[in-house]
Amino acid sequence: MRGKDIFNSSHAFIIAEAGVNHNGHFELAKKLIDSAKEAGVDAVKFQTFKAENTVSIFAKKAAYQKKGIKKSISQFDLIKELELSYGSFVKLKKYCDKRKIMFLSTPFDFESVDFLENLVPAYKVGSGEITNLFFLKYIAKKGKPIILSTGMSTLGEIEEAINTILPILNSQYPQLPNKFPPLSLLHCISNYPADYSEVNLNAMLTLKEAFKLPTGYSDHTLGIEVPIAAVALGARILEKHFTLNKNLPGPDHAASLEPNELKAMVNAIRNIEKSFGDYVKKPTRNELEISEVTRRSIVAARNIKAGEIVNEPDVLIKRPGLGIKPKFRDIIIGMKLTREIKKDEFFKWEHFK
Repeated sequence: MRGKDIFNSSHAFIIAEAGVNHNGHFELAKKLIDSAKEAGVDAVKFQTFKAENTVSIFAKKAAYQKKGIKKSISQFDLIKELELSYGSFVKLKKYCDKRKIMFLSTPFDFESVDFLENLVPAYKVGSGEITNLFFLKYIAKKGKPIILSTGMSTLGEIEEAINTILPILNSQYPQLPNKFPPLSLLHCISNYPADYSEVNLNAMLTLKEAFKLPTGYSDHTLGIEVPIAAVALGARILEKHFTLNKNLPGPDHAASLEPNELKAMVNAIRNIEKSFGDYVKKPTRNELEISEVTRRSIVAARNIKAGEIVNEPDVLIKRPGLGIKPKFRDIIIGMKLTREIKKDEFFKWEHFK
């Protein structure tokens, strides 16, 4: 599987977040991989966890988890139903390799961190772990790059997480052949779906300026407008939830993109990236051709014989732009023609030699 240098690549690294939208079914997870591959993303990401190691049996469901879910089911039971076995993830990794798409998964417990070590090129860490410093330290000791979501966080909490991770990673990372940077940050709003008024995309720029790390955006809004805007603002990594059908039961489907929407988002982002350019303001090759038609030249207002002096009433400014430029109008007034020029013919400097 090829690496992706997101420091130097001209393309944002797009992660299709399958998450738990497989609803605990292996075959549905495979179909999500197929859909992500068809959409043209760089990686498809799942979530790896053991419910017993992740959620207390007394934990209440979040508001978004209650939608489309039986009221009687607890958060623990909900999470348990969304588990995939470790064996299933091994098969999904092999299937991703076969389909030539990068496999990623977010670990939610120490055991899953260990399990994923030989399956993923980088650890994606969810927003809920940013204050779980023991967990962050444990992941950092694996010596793999980390992509850290920062939903629900203050700058101070993010700084503390960075100061926990980087000293460990920096001591190991130079020996790694991985093209991911050691640590990347994703701005994120942990609400499902997030309202447009909550997004605060400019905070992504704040993260980049404050911490001097590769920065991107993990999106939970409805639609594709905000992810596209994030890339236009400079997101180097973009993560977006997707599903095969928004009407499937489960906590994340309703706030996810369907396959056609995911593909439309990727196409739009790639088109926008083509438009970034090299910061030099200059006419393109096509513009140079068009400018010959749309720009103007100095033309003769009447038939003028050789030897005559060009006077002000003798000149007009018209298309095309193949003759003397309008800015030289005052210079040619008073000059003598050396050859005849017909009405509407544009002047050239050789007419005065």
